Amino acid sequence: MSPKKLSYMANQIGKFFQHRPEAQAVADTADHLRKYWDPRMRRDIVAHFEKGGAGLDPIVKSAVAEIAADLKDHHLHPAAVEGEE
Repeated sequence: MSPKKLSYMANQIGKFFQHRPEAQAVADTADHLRKYWDPRMRRDIVAHFEKGGAGLDPIVKSAVAEIAADLKDHHLHPAAVEGEE
């Protein structure tokens, strides 16, 4: 899926939560991406974010930063993310 399409979809999710306090909107957006997006979609949006994240709204950028941290942590500690500690 193209970065433009992923950005559009992620921004729609962020807009749904934007009425909440910023920290909660970021957490809820990240949670939605974790629960409902295919792992490939999450990796692709993180790759787009890491190249600057053109077109991503601020709430979504922050949420994707959390997802990026999850992925980095997963590479360092796979069992911790899988719940198999």
